[in-house]
Amino acid sequence: MAARPGPERGGEAVIAGPAVPSELIRHKRDGGILSAEELGTLVTGITDGSLSDAQAAAFAMAVYFQGMTWEECARFTQAMSRSGTVLDWSGTGLEGPIVDKHSTGGVGDTVSLIVAPLVAACGGLVPMISGHGLAHTGGTLDKLASIPGYQVTPSLDRFRSAVRQAGCAIVGASAELAPADRRLYAIRDVTATVDSIPLITASILAKKLAAGLDALVMDVKVGSGSFTGSVESAQALAESLVTVAADAGLRTVAWITDMNQVLGHDVGNALEVREAIDFLAGRRREIRLHAVTAALAREMLVLGGLARDHGEAAGPVEEALQSGAAAERFARMVVALGGPSDLLEHPYRYLASAPVQLAVTPSVTGVVGEIDVRQVGLALISLGGGRQRAGDAVDPRVGLSDMAGLGASVGPDRPLALIHARSMPEAERAAAMIREAMAVVDGPPEPVPPPVLQRIGPGA
Repeated sequence: MAARPGPERGGEAVIAGPAVPSELIRHKRDGGILSAEELGTLVTGITDGSLSDAQAAAFAMAVYFQGMTWEECARFTQAMSRSGTVLDWSGTGLEGPIVDKHSTGGVGDTVSLIVAPLVAACGGLVPMISGHGLAHTGGTLDKLASIPGYQVTPSLDRFRSAVRQAGCAIVGASAELAPADRRLYAIRDVTATVDSIPLITASILAKKLAAGLDALVMDVKVGSGSFTGSVESAQALAESLVTVAADAGLRTVAWITDMNQVLGHDVGNALEVREAIDFLAGRRREIRLHAVTAALAREMLVLGGLARDHGEAAGPVEEALQSGAAAERFARMVVALGGPSDLLEHPYRYLASAPVQLAVTPSVTGVVGEIDVRQVGLALISLGGGRQRAGDAVDPRVGLSDMAGLGASVGPDRPLALIHARSMPEAERAAAMIREAMAVVDGPPEPVPPPVLQRIGPGA
């Protein structure tokens, strides 16, 4: 993990270098501190293309190894957020706080698809700008792209209209919103520079600042399926996000949640949309997914001024789920962004299925003692459900369903997962990866950590 933002290292002064990109990259590579002007030069180059892909990748790698100070990260973040249009919701006539949630990246994580309409049903306005998958983690936009007709990068006018109609809209950053991050995000994905705290911080907050939010709740994952394998790294990232957001005037709280097993039952884009729909419709609600979703939704209501505390927020959150109000908001959002009007009633009619299914049976009978969730994410990529190179097409049909969790009993008649693949050879290759990722042990299972671990932010 790269050095996290922090105080100036060793009393090192900020060195004003020439505004030549290669020299600025060299300066950062050698541990120097870049000024706001110099960072602005690099962001401009990323935005207008005058900084080549190779130079942008070199800058990302320099930051990966050298880190950034808090001040550098804040200035870089704000420059990224101003690289395009910054939304202003004050003249739209909408009533309610502008709040959002963002995850640092997980596997089988459908929380965004659930929490946005859930909070909208409770009176919040959720203009959620999300991203595609990064490395082994799934991307909310890739999930939504599996819905026929759904526009993941609509015009700003349609984005605003969807928020007016549904109270929420989950979209990607258009060419107008944080374009510098849009380009750097894709480069980081294929250059092993994803798991850098300053780059993660800047990427997330640039989009959120450009969205004109009043408040933000961060879901910082920790464990084998996250970019922050240790609790200490997750805490450092959470502190970075909260501190840099506060510097920009955005009220932010971070929750650290467990990613040592898949969140939910399914992994894969269309499969995860089906799971989110089932959750909203009350047909199937995995307990850990429910716990994380409810905690984040309660925090969003509190930060948005819709509830005094988590206790007061709990009632509206559960009522919106049980009454179907959250499901109805999701349906409105899908229609507003071009999707089918009866998706909730007939998800299997619209969400494509893979032609091959293969049960992954364990080599021994026992209980699941440990899961390498990163390997599960890589198995999805091997099936075609993620990207190995920038520009790769993603097959929304493929993935894994009915994943066994920690402590689950497995055997010949209780598989580890069900593979959904394009061909049998691809299914068998992914099955081998899943067997390797999931350790089956004899005897009673170890205690499973709770899904919601720690709150970091004001009043914590």
